[in-house]
Amino acid sequence: MKRSIIAICCLGVLFTSCKDEEKKDKQMETEVTAVSDQENEKRVTAIEIEPISHATAVIKWEDAVIYTDPVGGADAFKGKDAPSFVLITDIHGDHMDAKTLEALKLGDTKVIVPQAVKEKLPKEMEANLMVMNNGDTKEIMGFSVKAVPMYNLPEAKDAMHTKGRGNGYVVEKDGQRLYISGDTEDIPEMRDLENIDVALVCMNLPYTMTVEDAADGVLAFAPKKVYPYHYRGKDGLSDVSKFKELVNKGNKEIEVAQLNWYPEMK
Repeated sequence: MKRSIIAICCLGVLFTSCKDEEKKDKQMETEVTAVSDQENEKRVTAIEIEPISHATAVIKWEDAVIYTDPVGGADAFKGKDAPSFVLITDIHGDHMDAKTLEALKLGDTKVIVPQAVKEKLPKEMEANLMVMNNGDTKEIMGFSVKAVPMYNLPEAKDAMHTKGRGNGYVVEKDGQRLYISGDTEDIPEMRDLENIDVALVCMNLPYTMTVEDAADGVLAFAPKKVYPYHYRGKDGLSDVSKFKELVNKGNKEIEVAQLNWYPEMK
């Protein structure tokens, strides 16, 4: 009888211990999941996009500051932190402006450009320039920068944006990836992008693509967060609200962030 009672007690202790361990495991799993979610959120929000105008932005990424397509003169960047490096996508005046680059007093700051841009900038700036063409990857200040294609469809010699002349960019650090489309359409190279955390995607006729094509392209490569930018066309501003509606209809998980890229238009 005593042995039976002892056995039952032991089983009870063992059962209680197992239940306690199970609770601890579930609690640890919940805590790990919560930490993981917080880390993912931190990763996505670590890149801050500050619009200047149209294609021009100041990008803050931890301690680094990246200027993309700086135009508008030094006044456009008054009060902004100096750039760690600069990205220029193409030769047109809404992307490349030698006077703005000179006015920014860049010192030895590197300016990443396609070959076509280098050929149009003053020779005095050559020491600043890092030439990249489609497919090239370079390391700068802890970042990996890859130049990717941007061009019009259908491809034609007289297109406003011919394949190989300009660059889009994928910038990466610590596994986090930012895509800057430049002037492009819904090209296969954009659709094939993977693991993009933040994307800047253009949409303006007749220069780049429609809102519908931009939404289709974004749904194909599914960034975590997308900013419509470069959306002033020949007939005014593209309907970025429709872009958001189309993207979220196709994928509710993609965050569409609408910023004021045209403060001069009221």
